[in-house]
Amino acid sequence: MLEDRATGALAGAAVADALGGAAEGNTPAAIRERYDGFIEGIVPPFNTDWRHARPIAPYHKGDGHVTDDTLMTTALVEVYDTVRDHLDAHAIADHLVPLLIGERRWIPELEAETILLHRIFLAEKWLVARLHYGHIDPREAGVGNIVNCGAAMYAAPIGIANAGSPTGAYAEAIDVAGAHQSSYGREAAGVYAACVAEAMRPEATVSSVVEVALSVAKDGTRDAIEAVTSAATSLTDWRTSLPAIRAAVEPYDTVGPHYRAPARDARIPSRTKSIEELPVALGMLVVAGGDYRETVLGAVNYGRDSDSIAVMGGSIAGALGGRAAVPDEWVTDVSEASRMDVTATGPTMAAVAKDIWAKDQARFGQRAKLFGTEAP
Repeated sequence: MLEDRATGALAGAAVADALGGAAEGNTPAAIRERYDGFIEGIVPPFNTDWRHARPIAPYHKGDGHVTDDTLMTTALVEVYDTVRDHLDAHAIADHLVPLLIGERRWIPELEAETILLHRIFLAEKWLVARLHYGHIDPREAGVGNIVNCGAAMYAAPIGIANAGSPTGAYAEAIDVAGAHQSSYGREAAGVYAACVAEAMRPEATVSSVVEVALSVAKDGTRDAIEAVTSAATSLTDWRTSLPAIRAAVEPYDTVGPHYRAPARDARIPSRTKSIEELPVALGMLVVAGGDYRETVLGAVNYGRDSDSIAVMGGSIAGALGGRAAVPDEWVTDVSEASRMDVTATGPTMAAVAKDIWAKDQARFGQRAKLFGTEAP
């Protein structure tokens, strides 16, 4: 069951990422106009001249290509596979950053083999600038970066490493994310990891995932999740719910109505604001009743940061339903288009999680002996 749910979570995240990439940065209306209706699966790029549409980001989004969300998630799995124990901010400096600058791999959106640094966007390049070149204390390196979903988007493996322990996942993700983000961006990473850890639990439900999110979330992140999931409980179909979901999260979102032209005070630290992606992902999960396909399609057609929203919703729905929840045709098509087996990281993380639990048990046993008691 552990391996099945881990594969559902990570394959579900990668597939959702590939579907959502084509729609990123656009409004629901623009998406429907471009694709003659709602997106229902893998579609071509929003801009046919994708190499020149956005000079700052000449990426081939769409056509089943995973984005930086999946590339970073896969890299974090590789770090776990190396360390085979809990991670912290120093592990990001010691292991993740070298992967970003020292290993060539196929980058689907660039249609080339190169280092990850050449694909990750500015908020992630911050890791290299601060940790490799700036030699900043990893626990503080996230301070000063824009506050967005950068650290949260690849935190699913932390939830799997702490499967069944949302508070453990939250604490580990908060530590890990300190190298990348601050404020509500860091908070989102912790809450998202906690949601995945809960979704991995055999008896977990959509309701229990939302309850966990509300129990660990702080400040504006909690307020946004409560507002969006509360609104979502009265909605039954994402196709008619997109405006209501956006209205619920809007008071907490700093970016503003124009995603490509953020407000002047966007993405700065705050105790009253939240990233948009996690609350919306949870809202789509609620609207869809945990169904993987509907959760992901709702996130994709929402637009804005659609790939990261889909990643979060898809990973949670995938963990709840296991590998079978993720449509086979999507898994096959995304794996082929991206030149990667999107089901490969799940078994790896499941094996790592078992090693971590064995080490935890040994550590708890040693503590128990110190005080003359039996380990639980």
